[in-house]
Amino acid sequence: MQKRFFTSLLIIAICITSFSQNGYDIKFNIKNNTDTMLFLVRKLFDRQYISDTCKHIKKGVVEFKGKKTLDKGVYTLVSQEKSIYFDFLIDDSYNFSISYDREDIANTLKCTSSKENENMFAYLKYMTNTNTAFNKFKEQTKGKSKADSIKFLNEKLIAMNVDVKKFEESFLEKVKGTFVYDFLNMKTEKEATDVPKASNGRPDSLYRYYYYKNHFFDGVNFKDDRILTIPFFDDRIKRYFDGVIYQYSPDSLIKEIDKVLAACTENGMVYNLLLGHFTYKYEQDKRMSFDKVFVHMADKYILNGKAKEVYSTETIEAIKKRVDIMRNLLIDSKAAELYMIDTIDGRKVMKMGFDTAKTSKGATDLYLKNLDKLTPMFKTLSMVNTKYTVLVFWDVDCSHCQTELPKLNDGLKKIKGKIDFKVFAVYTKEDYEKWRKYIIDKKFDFYNVFDPIHLNNIKDKYDIISTPVIYILDKNKIIKAKKIAADQVAGLLEYFESQEIK
Repeated sequence: MQKRFFTSLLIIAICITSFSQNGYDIKFNIKNNTDTMLFLVRKLFDRQYISDTCKHIKKGVVEFKGKKTLDKGVYTLVSQEKSIYFDFLIDDSYNFSISYDREDIANTLKCTSSKENENMFAYLKYMTNTNTAFNKFKEQTKGKSKADSIKFLNEKLIAMNVDVKKFEESFLEKVKGTFVYDFLNMKTEKEATDVPKASNGRPDSLYRYYYYKNHFFDGVNFKDDRILTIPFFDDRIKRYFDGVIYQYSPDSLIKEIDKVLAACTENGMVYNLLLGHFTYKYEQDKRMSFDKVFVHMADKYILNGKAKEVYSTETIEAIKKRVDIMRNLLIDSKAAELYMIDTIDGRKVMKMGFDTAKTSKGATDLYLKNLDKLTPMFKTLSMVNTKYTVLVFWDVDCSHCQTELPKLNDGLKKIKGKIDFKVFAVYTKEDYEKWRKYIIDKKFDFYNVFDPIHLNNIKDKYDIISTPVIYILDKNKIIKAKKIAADQVAGLLEYFESQEIK
């Protein structure tokens, strides 16, 4: 399994240390309290952290107090059973009180010295009561037929949605310019109104999509670190990059990532966390050609010194090493040359003593001593004169290879004579007799080669961490497909051929 170098936790560790020295004192006066412990929880993107714990609750009075000022943003009051009570804001004031009745939280929430929280609680009250009203309508469907129940609830839902929309528009206008607005704006979907008709007379779905995409981040201030604490922010980022953007090419993702990071303050908390998120996400992406996104992240943001607050020097060096391998294997890159020995000459080379060489110097001396004999034996990748080359790295003792290689051989038989291709199959180990017997038994119609001289660093040249690994190259040995399954090869060759005919 390939080692992964990166994690967004590295960034979180940096983010949560940014305290100033003024202190905080936040009290909760709770009627009908049954909790013996409460937590003050802060979210940062897609992770949550306990900022403070109160283990001494007397007569419903809870106090969170500390000498270091808490970072601004959204916090959540959570019980010892991990039940979430409600969100509230810490902004300009670090000394305030919140009161509520545990039996009716939404309708009793009050806050002193914080207009922002009063607005938050007013919104929560309206939405909670709206949901309660809808649940009461559900109860009224008892005894009705299924059709009548659906009709009744749909009518009520349509009417309630109209009221909710009016309330939200009015409320957002009222709190515009505050962090409450930013909080609620983050969960609001920006959908097109007055959608024009397409040629078929229906609403233009393409217009609707582009409106939604282009306005998806309207009102989001990426320069404000507090947005990392908004519960909807991580979902909005992930939905945009996983579902809203067309996933047809890595270039489209690169463009959108650059746009979002450009909207952040360089080396700010939002910038650093999103940089780590995108790097980690696309370093793991298994889709063919999408490793280009990771290489782009490294080249533009990490290897040029813009990520020193995100990654350690050692990690950056590990990223560089990884990217130096990947960069040469991107789709449309020229495949590296290989100097291999065919099965026909295998025994001759083995007798030269390469298998018993103890050191690199010993192997080099053997190579120089036998260079005149070896040179005419070399089978190079560039010598394969064909329209398409299927380049395979495999091991005779690999159980997965024992399944995939026969499958590859059988699949290619079906298109033989229809498409000009050859298979350059590289055995990655040195057990010559075992390998030779296996390929004869299986009747592999390949160029069967190996590297007993240790001349080719195939691990780094072709990123061979495990086997089998399959590439498809064009006539100029340009990489057209890589790291594909055996049963995909014939289909891809047919596809490439059809595209060329067009």
